[in-house]
Amino acid sequence: MFRTVLSKAYYRVPTSLPAVSGGALGKRAAYARRLYSDKPGETQPKKEEPKKEASSTEASNEKASDDAKAPPAGSEEISKLKTTLAEKDAKIKELKDAYLRSLADAENIRTRSKTEVENTKIFAIQKFAKDLLDTVDILELALKHVPKEHVEDKANNKSLADLFDGVVLTKSNLLRALESHGVKSFDPLDKPYDPNTTHALYQAPVPGKTPGTVFAVEKRGYILNGRVLRPAQVGVVLDPSGN
Repeated sequence: MFRTVLSKAYYRVPTSLPAVSGGALGKRAAYARRLYSDKPGETQPKKEEPKKEASSTEASNEKASDDAKAPPAGSEEISKLKTTLAEKDAKIKELKDAYLRSLADAENIRTRSKTEVENTKIFAIQKFAKDLLDTVDILELALKHVPKEHVEDKANNKSLADLFDGVVLTKSNLLRALESHGVKSFDPLDKPYDPNTTHALYQAPVPGKTPGTVFAVEKRGYILNGRVLRPAQVGVVLDPSGN
C-alpha cells in the first residue's frame, strides 16, 4: 500500500517546473526539475564546463612554451652569416700576412741588390789590381838585389844609379795609382802575427825577438777598400821552448 501511495504521489508531480529566478530558490527549482525529469540522464547533475578564460589562458601558455622551445626566426641564417664572416676574416688575415712577408722579401732583395751593386763598384778592379801586384813585387825584388854601395857610387856606376832611380820612380807611380783606387799596402814587420792579414812562410828562433812576431817580410800585403787583397808573406819568430 505504501508503494501505491508513493507511485501516485510521483505521478502527481509535474514533469517540468516553471523557471524560478533569483538566488537559492532558483537553484532548488533547477535541481528539482533535474531530479523529477522523465528524460534519462537528467537525474544526475551535469558537470560544469571549464571556463573559456581558463582554456584560453592555458592555450596561450602552451603557445608561449612552444615559442620558447622553438628556435628564433632567422637564427640559422644569422649563424651561417657569422660562420662566413669568420672565414673571411681568417682569409683576410692570411692574405695580410702573405702581403707583409712579400714586402719584407722585396725589401731584403732591394737591400741585397744595392749592397751587391756597391760592392761591384768598389771591388770591380780587384782582379786587375791583384795582377798588378805581381809587377810591384818584381820591381821590389829588382831594387832589393842591387848593392847599395854601387848605387851610392854614382861616379863609377852612373848608368846603374840612373836605372835604379828610374825603377824606384816606376814603383812609386804604380803604387800611387793603385792607392787612388783604394789599394793600400801594409808592412807587418815587428808586429804580432795576424793570420787574417798575413801568411807565415816559415818560423825560426831569433834572439832578442818576441816569439810570435814578424821578423821578415818577403812580400808586402795589400788591402782593397778594407778587404784583404793579398796577405803579406812573412817569417815568424819561433818560441825556443816549442810552444
